[in-house]
Amino acid sequence: MADASVVTAKPKSDLPVRLVSAVLMLAILGAAIWNNDPYLQWLVLVVGALCFAEFVLLAMKATANPSFRIAGIIAGAAYIGLAVWMMLQLPLLFFGAAVGTVVFTDVFAYFAGRSIGGPKIAPAISPSKTWAGLLGGMAGAAIFLVILGTVYYFIGGFGTVSEILSENRVEFLTIASLGAGLAVVAQCGDFFESWLKRKAGVKDSSKLIPGHGGVFDRVDGLLPVSIVIGVLFGYFGG
Repeated sequence: MADASVVTAKPKSDLPVRLVSAVLMLAILGAAIWNNDPYLQWLVLVVGALCFAEFVLLAMKATANPSFRIAGIIAGAAYIGLAVWMMLQLPLLFFGAAVGTVVFTDVFAYFAGRSIGGPKIAPAISPSKTWAGLLGGMAGAAIFLVILGTVYYFIGGFGTVSEILSENRVEFLTIASLGAGLAVVAQCGDFFESWLKRKAGVKDSSKLIPGHGGVFDRVDGLLPVSIVIGVLFGYFGG
């Protein structure tokens, strides 16, 4: 029988490391956005290259059949390459919209999932994802895009905040709906990477970012969101 006086040590929290890494990542991204061309473009290219390298490593571990492995790597190159190309084509406002949408989706989904809990979406793929978290993420993305649109109109001199919101109800309802839809897209990107990591038998795509895993872990939702926003911009704004 174990000695009752022996207390099992609690695992050390990695929250301080995660916070420091998050601040550094935001600082690098903020500096690149502030200086824009060519710094932002180089950052996107570097992140895309690192993400693809991690994808290849996951694909190598996840597949034993050489043909499937090669097909998966080619598909990954097309997927990540298209997302990177779209990010390079997007105007700064739309690039910021893509990044902000994913950030707000992740933050609201995390807190809604932790505080509400409830049924899981796909426990076999990602045990921590709940329907409450998804709805929270949709709300967060919708709120972000409405705020972004309001600030854009306000800076453009279209009136006060109340006037802008009251005179553009239909447009802002469309923007909010777009945000909710993009949150679902971001979650699909997250599920895809979670599925790939389970097939590969790993927790993170790499250990490159202390406390956060790999680059692919950080941009899994941004990739499909950038593609969708790029397509929408090309269709409606190009």
